[in-house]
Amino acid sequence: MTWGVYSGFALMMLALALVPGPDNMVVLKNALSGGVRGGGWACFGVGAANLAQATAAALGLGAVIMNSRPVFEAVKWAGAAYLCYLGVRALIGAFRGDYDGLAETAAARRSGFRRWREGFLSNVTNPKVLVLYLSVLPQFLTPGVTGTGDALLLAYTIAAAGTLAQLLLLFFVHRVRTWLERRKVRRALDGVTGTALVGFGAALVLE
Repeated sequence: MTWGVYSGFALMMLALALVPGPDNMVVLKNALSGGVRGGGWACFGVGAANLAQATAAALGLGAVIMNSRPVFEAVKWAGAAYLCYLGVRALIGAFRGDYDGLAETAAARRSGFRRWREGFLSNVTNPKVLVLYLSVLPQFLTPGVTGTGDALLLAYTIAAAGTLAQLLLLFFVHRVRTWLERRKVRRALDGVTGTALVGFGAALVLE
């Protein structure tokens, strides 16, 4: 694999990662409620799950899961239910509108693992992530020429692109944090985020 091919692949994956999706919405949701620290924990959770899915896809385990209909359906329904759960929670927050701003309290800082878990579960229970790996990787791998190392490199590049996109999102949230502390703005964003998460969950079931 040449550096030119790899660079093109990396840029394509970064552009794809910047498109709003469930992972970005979960990171945004946690950034709104817990500041950059809260969003960072969710981002690390998504990243850990992405690494797990990338490894599974590169080593061939992902294909086994995809070909096992009961396992695939179980993951799909679990993922849809979890996204809807997170979305409903965000919508409830928007309905109540009881905010103290984005300033982190000691309790919010202690909830790091919960935020990490939200990010991890939202990604690892989304079979569309595995579908992405299994549909993209074969196009850049040549049987008999490229090996497992190449597959892992490309898979981890996809995961890294996702993490970079979410870090850019956190940077944006940090830059406009004063504006986001306004009650009307926060309610609107929670409403949009919650609706998007429920929509992603419903779309997962219908596909």
